[in-house]
Amino acid sequence: MARAGDGSWASRLRRAFRQIGPVRLIVTIAFLAAALYVARFDWQVPLLSDAERALYDLRFSSRAERVAQDPRIALVVYNDDTLDELRKRSPLDRRMLARALRALDRMQPRAIGIDILFDQVQDEDEELIQAFRSMRTPTYVAFATHATNPSKINLRQEQFLRDLLRRIGPGQVRPASIKLEPDLQDGVVRRWSRPDSSMPPILSNAMTAANPAFRSYSGSLDYRLSADGGPSFYTVTIETLALIESDETPAEARPIIAAEFARNIRGRYVLIGGDISDQDDFETPMTRFTGNTTKGLEIHAHMLTQQLDGRIPAPVPAWMLWLAALAVIAAGGLTSALELRRWPLAIVLVVQLALIGYTPFLLHAMRVDTIDLPAFGWGAGWLLAFIGVGAAARAVGSEQKRFAQSALGKYLPKDVAQEIMRDPDQLALHGEKTQIYALFTDLEGFTKLSHAITPETLSRLLNRYLDLMSDIVLKHGGTLDKFVGDALVTFWGAPIAREGDADRAVQAGLAMYQCGETFRRSARDIAGDEVPPIGVTRVGLHRGEAVVGNFGGEGRIQYTALGDAMNTAARLESANKALKTTMLVSEEARRESGIGFFRPMGRIVLSGRATPVMVWEPVPNMDEALRHQLNAAWTRFDGGEKEALVQLESIAGAHKEDAALQYLVYRLREVGPGGHFVLGSK
Repeated sequence: MARAGDGSWASRLRRAFRQIGPVRLIVTIAFLAAALYVARFDWQVPLLSDAERALYDLRFSSRAERVAQDPRIALVVYNDDTLDELRKRSPLDRRMLARALRALDRMQPRAIGIDILFDQVQDEDEELIQAFRSMRTPTYVAFATHATNPSKINLRQEQFLRDLLRRIGPGQVRPASIKLEPDLQDGVVRRWSRPDSSMPPILSNAMTAANPAFRSYSGSLDYRLSADGGPSFYTVTIETLALIESDETPAEARPIIAAEFARNIRGRYVLIGGDISDQDDFETPMTRFTGNTTKGLEIHAHMLTQQLDGRIPAPVPAWMLWLAALAVIAAGGLTSALELRRWPLAIVLVVQLALIGYTPFLLHAMRVDTIDLPAFGWGAGWLLAFIGVGAAARAVGSEQKRFAQSALGKYLPKDVAQEIMRDPDQLALHGEKTQIYALFTDLEGFTKLSHAITPETLSRLLNRYLDLMSDIVLKHGGTLDKFVGDALVTFWGAPIAREGDADRAVQAGLAMYQCGETFRRSARDIAGDEVPPIGVTRVGLHRGEAVVGNFGGEGRIQYTALGDAMNTAARLESANKALKTTMLVSEEARRESGIGFFRPMGRIVLSGRATPVMVWEPVPNMDEALRHQLNAAWTRFDGGEKEALVQLESIAGAHKEDAALQYLVYRLREVGPGGHFVLGSK
């Protein structure tokens, strides 16, 4: 294959920029800048961020760990039945809560967290305060401020809460933040609340100090799903626990009830809160696919399990996100710029898009925090880069294709031309030495013919002849160099060398001879009776070194071959007349061919040359046995066995109509074994 280009990448880039043009270049840069921004920051881009959240929810739901009921946590809830029994919806009866707290305290839980805001006066407040003061278990009471959560608590309510905590006094009861931070765009709780120095610690952090890193953590909330579809945590209603301390419960039954619940409370973290229809409901990443919401109390429980396990997904560093964004942009741009064929392009697209789509899922499975990972942004950025660079590449490609078309015109076979169109640098303005198969043809008596007919008739005949011959060359994969009157100068092996060039060149030469025979028999049908007899088409083929390339400068170029190979092929074509053959092939060309129907024509010294050349004639119609007999006799004679000449003479005597064979034997008789015959000038 021809080597690409005129050298440096810099010159090729400069040429590409000229072909793109300043306006399209600016548009391309804008596309790439937009692609980079989207691939890095699409969590902040409207609409795109919605897609990112949906993809994150899909990743989470498909990869969420499914575990058995957590034995470390218990939930104490008041539900719709509780409120119906108390005959009030809000607030919770604090006498019942006080009784439940005293019962829980004796069961020795590890800590108690209360997800209930005490924001208004009740008649039972004093009883609750006394219960708090008597607690031996670390207990954390929900706390909020109007400044941090104006939708949940006003200033008056905040002041009541502060006064209540002050009345409880020092001891085991402390405040804890219960604030959850749903996503502002869709209200889904996906991450921990941001740390706030003006607030007490978040409830889960306050209840345990197992991993201090959670004090500043604001990453993804790692929900765990139930393996059997049941509740994730042991749950008991608050009124059931309150019965242990109620006067309405028989004294003898209280220890039995307490012992029953103590097995599921002792040593656990207990969370107290509501499980009321249509209150404190939050959407989680699973909601999109299950339709189910999660109570705030249970979300705090999930946070607590994550804190206890120390499950902090590894964040992706900013520099890595930038690197990934640049990588997908480069991949999209390069894929478009390469202009691959259909199947290679399909494979590259499938591989790249599969990597872009699967990588976030893989990272999520590897405990990497993908909540801010621009997974959709990678795909969108890749597409923008593909479109932007593709438009520029098509502009450059159009210019290069016009260049290739003007350079070659109709002088290359279709498949070679298409490959050149894909890589126009193979036709850059330079020459290179390469081995080619040079083939010359000439129509006998053309000069005499041109004087015998009108210019119009000559033009019609010549155009028809050259069209037919050109089609044969292109059909057999050859390159048309030039027309010299009726002569065709062609070659194989450039601009692209392919397996089988030698055989294609030989077959083309035979087809051109046969086409010439058909043409001269039908010439009068084309141009009328005024046309005199037309001679045969003769062919010469040689393999040798030539300098091949575009010559003539940017504005006036011609793709051609120069060198001794071309001269030798021309002289071989001319030697046909003297040797009474129709096609002569040099030993250098025959040696590369897989065709077996050659017969020897001896060694000759071509006109204007000093070095002898061994020549062969392809004879596909010659009897195979006779050809083998002739070749064997020639080999023995050329090796010094003079007696073989007798066999050659016998073969020639049996085929007196074969003028070329008769003349071969004559020459061999003259020069002897290993000799060569000197041809005169044409």
